[in-house]
Amino acid sequence: MLGQPSDLDLRLIRVFLAVVDANGITPAQATLNVGQSTISTQLSTLETRLGYRLCERGRSGFRLTPRGRQFVESGRKLLTALDVFGAEARKVGRTLVGTLNLGLIGHTPVSANARISQAIERFRQRDESVHFSVSVRSPGELEGLLLDGKIHMGIGYFWHRVPALDYTTIFHETQLAYAGRGHPLFAKAGCVDPAVTLGHAWAWRSYPLPEAAGSPADRLVTAMADNMEAVAMLVLSGRLPAHFAAPYVLQGQLAALAPDAMRYEVPFDMVVRRKPHANDLLDAFIADMKAAHA
Repeated sequence: MLGQPSDLDLRLIRVFLAVVDANGITPAQATLNVGQSTISTQLSTLETRLGYRLCERGRSGFRLTPRGRQFVESGRKLLTALDVFGAEARKVGRTLVGTLNLGLIGHTPVSANARISQAIERFRQRDESVHFSVSVRSPGELEGLLLDGKIHMGIGYFWHRVPALDYTTIFHETQLAYAGRGHPLFAKAGCVDPAVTLGHAWAWRSYPLPEAAGSPADRLVTAMADNMEAVAMLVLSGRLPAHFAAPYVLQGQLAALAPDAMRYEVPFDMVVRRKPHANDLLDAFIADMKAAHA
C-alpha cells in the first residue's frame, strides 16, 4: 500500500492515467513513447505497490476495475494539486503574479503582431510569474469583453469610442480599393479615376469607416461583410488592408485600382478600461506595449 508518494509512484500514476486516457496500452505507446511491455510492467509495479488490481488488460481489451475507476479520480486530484503547488511555489517572491487576458482582432498585420511579441518579450524580462491568455474576436466583442472585465486589453480597429474605455493608437494600417480579376476595371488598375468607380458595384464593411473617403450611400454597394476575409470571399473586391490583399495580388486575383488616390490609414488602438480599475500587471504591460511601438 502506498504511503507518501515517491517520484517513482508519481511517474507510475502518470503512466496509468495516460493508458486510461488512451483507452488501452497499445494506443498509449505513442503518447508515452515506450513499448507495450514496458507499460505493462509499469502498471503491474503500481498495482503491486497499491495492493490491488487497477485494470484488466489482455486479449479481451482494456477495462478498469471498480477500484481502478476510483483511483483514476484520486490520481487526477493528486497530480492537479501538485501542478497548482508548483505554480504557486514559482510565484513566491515575484513582483507581478497572475493572468493577463488579451484580445485581438483577426488578420492583424505581421509587423504589428511582431511588435506585440516584442512587448511580451520585454514583459518577460520583469520579475514576474504571469500567464498570458490571448483570444481573437471582432472589435465590438472585444469592447464588450473589456467592459465585462473578461479581458484586460483589446488591440484592433475600433470605429467608435466607448466612454468607459481608454483608446491609445499604436500603429496605422494602410487600406486600398481593389478590383477582382474579371472586373471591368481590373485591366486598368493602378490609374483608375476614383469618380469612375462610383458607377460600379462595391463590397463594403457592415460597420462605419470614418477614415474612408465617402460612404456606402455614395456607392453602389451590393455586398457587405464584417471582416476582411468575408469581403474577399464575397466578390474579391472592396477596400482591403494592403498586407491582407498582397497574396491575392501576387496570384493575380486582385489589383489596386488607384493606390495613390484611393487609400486611407486605419488606426489600430490599444484599449483598456478606464481607471480606477488598478492592475499592476496591466500597467506594466501597457508600458511595454508603448515601448515596443515607440
